[in-house]
Amino acid sequence: MKTTPRTGGAHPVEPKADKASVRRHNLSLVLRTVHEAGETTRASVAARVGLTRAAVSSLVEQLLERGLLVESGKTFSGQAGRPGTVLKAADTGPAGLGVEINVDYVSVCVVDLAGTDRVRVTEPLDNRTAGAAEVLERAARVAARVLGSAAARDLHPAGVRLALPGLVSAGTVHQAPNLGWNRVEADRLFAAALGGLWPGRPGAPELPVASDNEANVAALAELWFGGLGEVRSFLHLTGEIGVGGAIVVNGQLLRGAHGFAGEIGHLAVDGNGPLCRCGSHGCLEQYAGQSALLRAAGLEDGAGATAGAAGVEELARRADAGEARAVAAVEEAGRRLGLALSGAVNLLDPEAVVLGGIYPRLMPRLGPAVDGELARRVVSGLWTPAAGRLRPASASADAARGAAAVVIREVLADPLAYTG
Repeated sequence: MKTTPRTGGAHPVEPKADKASVRRHNLSLVLRTVHEAGETTRASVAARVGLTRAAVSSLVEQLLERGLLVESGKTFSGQAGRPGTVLKAADTGPAGLGVEINVDYVSVCVVDLAGTDRVRVTEPLDNRTAGAAEVLERAARVAARVLGSAAARDLHPAGVRLALPGLVSAGTVHQAPNLGWNRVEADRLFAAALGGLWPGRPGAPELPVASDNEANVAALAELWFGGLGEVRSFLHLTGEIGVGGAIVVNGQLLRGAHGFAGEIGHLAVDGNGPLCRCGSHGCLEQYAGQSALLRAAGLEDGAGATAGAAGVEELARRADAGEARAVAAVEEAGRRLGLALSGAVNLLDPEAVVLGGIYPRLMPRLGPAVDGELARRVVSGLWTPAAGRLRPASASADAARGAAAVVIREVLADPLAYTG
């Protein structure tokens, strides 16, 4: 009797892995284990990954030959036997290049295989007054300078990640209201600009370029490099000219059906509030974004106005000194943030909320206002100020570093693809 194969919900049978595939997988497994440990030994790697010491030693030798691992002294366990040789990720060779483009600055960094920030340039730029192609060319010029500095350190990025403030998908910025961008092919424009400025190494392929929302990669930086400890599910907000957001659940970004999840800055906290650049009214960033904060404190749009990072520092100084208008501006922003966040916390039940960008500097006045709203509005009762669930972002975790680290994760996942 002839039967018809079942196809409905069944998963296709994957082909059996050949020796080459197993080797690639195991090289990645060993390299990722050393990367995560920081420093370790062959014996420790074998115990952790479940391979024999002989197999691990063979894989380590291949990674050493390709310049992905280095040996660094000996370690003594205190037990009988020969001391182990310390292994760590190489601080030369393949690296990641992260490029954050924001409304009033461009920040570019290179991280090595250990995730260490090795080269960084941040350049203040008013990107609201230029078209998208010009802004991306400006960023490419900064990136070319950073690539030159990296090459002098024998660091050679395997790719570029752009961190952009808007709705980003498949290399296109669908909308970035604060930059005035719509349907901008950011990857293509940046790659073309960088290709004309940075020739790269002879014979090496052009650097692949990809992009993501800046809050997403800032959240990944916090996850990988910040001080979250065991926290694996959290909301991350970046306060800049606007307010960006990202959602991490069990250590993975929650992107949504179209890749646009986390746009908390455009959550309406007052339906009759001021018009936002996105076209809606009363969006959170109209109360808690950098421009709104400085304007409310009398530090923007007036004689003697102070903008950008200097404006935020002046706002913080005045709020710390108890100046009434500055205190009122920061506390009102905190209440609006708390209102928006309480809805997100009730919906998603994260372990923590992390405030990045300009917010850590304002936490002495901002934090209590946010905490007060969360305590009043979160139904679980878990979000009291004493619980410590509201946290400032780590100074070592920002969008540029997170973007560069995404490239590093790709190298760790398939080291042979980047070293031959």
